[in-house]
Amino acid sequence: MEVKQVRRTRENRGQWANKREFVLAVLGQLIGLANFWRFPYLCFKNGGGVFLVPYLVFLLTCGIPLFFAETSLGQFTQEGGITCWSSICLLAKGMGFSSQLIIFYSLVDYTIILAWTFFYLFSSFSATLPWSRCNNTWNTDRCSDYGGNFTSESNATSASTEFWLRRVLRLSGGIEEMGEVHWELAGCLLLSWILSYFCVWKGVKTSGKVVYFTATFPYLMLMVLLIRGLTLPGAVDGLVFYLYPEPARLTDIQVWMDAGNQVLTSLSLCAGCLQVLGSYNKFNNNCYRDAIYLCLVNAVTSLVAGFAVFSVLGFMSRELNQDISVVADSGPGLAFITYPSAIALMPVPQLWASLFFIMILLLGVDSQFLCLEAWVTSISDMFTFFYTGRRRQFLLVSTCVVCYLLGLCMVTEGGLYVFLLSDYYGSNGMSLMLFAIIESVCIGWVYGADRYYKNVEQMIGYRPSPYMKYCWKFVTPTLCTVILTLSLIRFTPLKYNNVYQYPWWGYGIGIFLSVSIISIIPVWVLYVLKVSTGSLRQVKPFTSSGHTHVSTQKPMAGFAIQTVLRWSLSPNS
Repeated sequence: MEVKQVRRTRENRGQWANKREFVLAVLGQLIGLANFWRFPYLCFKNGGGVFLVPYLVFLLTCGIPLFFAETSLGQFTQEGGITCWSSICLLAKGMGFSSQLIIFYSLVDYTIILAWTFFYLFSSFSATLPWSRCNNTWNTDRCSDYGGNFTSESNATSASTEFWLRRVLRLSGGIEEMGEVHWELAGCLLLSWILSYFCVWKGVKTSGKVVYFTATFPYLMLMVLLIRGLTLPGAVDGLVFYLYPEPARLTDIQVWMDAGNQVLTSLSLCAGCLQVLGSYNKFNNNCYRDAIYLCLVNAVTSLVAGFAVFSVLGFMSRELNQDISVVADSGPGLAFITYPSAIALMPVPQLWASLFFIMILLLGVDSQFLCLEAWVTSISDMFTFFYTGRRRQFLLVSTCVVCYLLGLCMVTEGGLYVFLLSDYYGSNGMSLMLFAIIESVCIGWVYGADRYYKNVEQMIGYRPSPYMKYCWKFVTPTLCTVILTLSLIRFTPLKYNNVYQYPWWGYGIGIFLSVSIISIIPVWVLYVLKVSTGSLRQVKPFTSSGHTHVSTQKPMAGFAIQTVLRWSLSPNS
């Protein structure tokens, strides 16, 4: 391919209009539901302030180095999450395919959360919040409201729990009872996909403008909720419970495993999104400085979100005269049961409920449409005729339609069980840990950390600190290997509420999701070894007038498979 052709392709591909769009887009991708409903819970569960120690260790040794590697790789190659890996190691391209499959699974189940959020947001405009009282048609005789008559008896359920299970989900007894489609939720799901589509329908030109609102307004909502939470009685008790340190927990392996998984998840690492966002940068953008600042902003946001959550939980604990450990929860339980319950106890609850669910909606929409953009871009980089015009619209629309149809099974009466399977097995931390190891080895050893540093210097004008290089080569793969090994040893099958066990075929679906992601990597390696008749030495980066191009040569005949393997593992190749 000639340089003129490369330049024309890049023009069709698009670029951020300015640095602000890139920063806001990355923040929109990073600051998501994991910051709000997972980090605070992990913090209190794993020793309070002590959890920050392993979290910071993984952030500095794995999070920031991998974040820098992914964004800089996308910026240097100007390629998406699949083709960027061909530029440094052809054998690693299978990881690019695997990461896109993770994105696809995430697109399907993440939008379900948006549908739930839309349902709650619309319900917030009622004269009385429907999850605050037990006088509704869906309530049972065991329902207890929060109007001063709440009881902690074992056979009682809260009004918010019954609203969630019996009104929103209409939950059945198990995945064996899928039941009918909940058409109100199906409508909310359709609305979520329409919103996601129009956020990216003209590519980076659209998403670059949308993030000005979707990436900043959640911060405003978070600050409003934080100030409101800190002014509530009992807020101090919640904050003490949130951060009270238990040094003995540092010896618990599970604490370190949770910290590692949280870092990879909250920074959107190893999923192919960051390469795409970085690929729309100008060639000389200082991606090294961006990586450090953006990762630190993400960590601080997670910590602040914990203050907003536990200040309200402290208030709820005092109002109900219960221990905070009883009312604290994570995941959907926090966003759709616990926090709404606390809001129902506040004056003017409709206002706070609306603000809360608008914040959750924007946090989810941001991550959703940027993942959609990453998926479409990565496919388009493989088949460049999808870059512009009707072909790109066809790819975008077909993706939205297919994901919507697949998501309908998650808005049935047994849909929550399918959602949990997809979330637990389809994009679990073990796959991300494996990808983190492969990424580090590819950049640090196969391509060569020193060689990659020269490419970075070519972009930003100076060589970064050697700290990143040593992390890629030694620290990151070692830590991730330890965590992955321990995760495999301690792996337990999914149970709903730690009680419901899936049937054998349910676990079979989960295993299929995991295997479908991981198996692509060895299958691709075997395919390359089979079709290649010689050396895979095909990457020769060069720059021309500020543009980067990856030159691909045809394999030379006469080399055996041993030569291929020797090249693919050589640090000087």
